[in-house]
Amino acid sequence: MEKNNRTLSLSVLSGKGGVGKTSLAVNLAFGLHDMNMNTLLVDCDLGLANLDVMLGVSPGKNIHDVLKHGLSLEETVCRLEKRGLDLIPSASGVVGVPELDEGRRLFIIEKLNNFLSDYRFLIMDLGAGIGPTVLSFARMTHRRVVVVTPEPTSLTDAYALIKVLFMRHGVADFDVLVNMARSEEEAVAGYERIRAACDKFLGLPVRYLGHVRRDDMVSKSVSRQKALVRFAPRSPAAEDISRIVERLSEMRADARDDIAGVSPLSPDRAD
Repeated sequence: MEKNNRTLSLSVLSGKGGVGKTSLAVNLAFGLHDMNMNTLLVDCDLGLANLDVMLGVSPGKNIHDVLKHGLSLEETVCRLEKRGLDLIPSASGVVGVPELDEGRRLFIIEKLNNFLSDYRFLIMDLGAGIGPTVLSFARMTHRRVVVVTPEPTSLTDAYALIKVLFMRHGVADFDVLVNMARSEEEAVAGYERIRAACDKFLGLPVRYLGHVRRDDMVSKSVSRQKALVRFAPRSPAAEDISRIVERLSEMRADARDDIAGVSPLSPDRAD
């Protein structure tokens, strides 16, 4: 497997749906691109994919064609910008795709590792919940961004997701991003509930990546099939996303030695 010493891989995941995970994955990718960080966005919500719809693009091929028809990843790439921001879409409503067996998961990972040399960031938008494909892909990335909202159900499900990844797979690097917060205080309070539970019951520290305020412009940007950071760059939520993007850039700089000479995605990273 070809080694890569440049790409920081992030999985974006959530314990439940409806927390704005996919919208955040899109906007983080656009934000990193705007900081001159070549970024590849991969739709790993297999079977219920919607990144292409959210961005108003119509890809001809997707991951399903790689698995079923032997296409290369290069043939599925959808250019979101002239340079430096690409999407690998997935399929929606295809029977048998949502849960992949281990062999097909490893096949995709190997293909991605051999494709990533030109990218500084890989962002994998995973499905919600604790399905086998979600857990498998999540444990293979360098870092995991767990998206929550301040609601108790979201926090409870996020804790369950972290617990399963930690207890079953030995995964210990989690960054919590609180979305749809009414204020910074509400966001921090939500994070503190997860942090306290992880510390008390798992002995596991989890980091606070930041928060994104509740903002009507988010739904408007989705309706217009535009990234929020392009549709309304001065909106409160876009400003919050920009701060998180800066932290991700710093995270990559701090991890330079850790990611040097290793594959961006590794089935042996945990367990």
